[in-house]
Amino acid sequence: MNEGLSEFHYDVLREVGNIGAGNAATALAQLVGRPIHMEVPAVLWVPLDEVAAHLGGPEKPVAGILFRVEGEAPATILFALPLTQAYTLLDIILGRPLGATATLGELEQSALQETGNILTGAYLNSLNTFTHLGFRPTVPALAVDMAGAVLDYVLAEFGQMADQVLLIETEFQAEGQEITGYFFLVPEPPSLNVIFRALGVG
Repeated sequence: MNEGLSEFHYDVLREVGNIGAGNAATALAQLVGRPIHMEVPAVLWVPLDEVAAHLGGPEKPVAGILFRVEGEAPATILFALPLTQAYTLLDIILGRPLGATATLGELEQSALQETGNILTGAYLNSLNTFTHLGFRPTVPALAVDMAGAVLDYVLAEFGQMADQVLLIETEFQAEGQEITGYFFLVPEPPSLNVIFRALGVG
């Protein structure tokens, strides 16, 4: 499918990511009561088997928030970040001194899921603006494990997926800290064509 993408289409995808990040940053800042800046350094269509490499390798411990997306283009969403980065993000969201969070208790898990909800809603709303497809995310599930195991869980839980996934690299900047997370939209095989057609790709 990548062969059919022009620079124009990548510009559209980057715009999807940037608008989504702007909306998510506003919502997160309201949630935590302090400024949060977000950027999207990269938006890519990547092979599914390269996802773990983007997370630091299959043995890298990560926190992943998983969503099933229903609608005209069913998909799975994984928002993942290295576990150490997740702890830093939780310090900021929960108003703790940096380095205070070292485990994921009930409060921390809930906060991560809510952050995933905000990001997913913002990115899907942005994608919907460009595609006019109805995306409806389900209740999130949290998976904490090595990146390879989390991806295996995604495949086992949600079945066969497309060979290519949409990656939106997401950079948070708050309180002098820079945190990089990764938002993956993993379409079901028929959904990828639906999304590309809606974006105007022949």
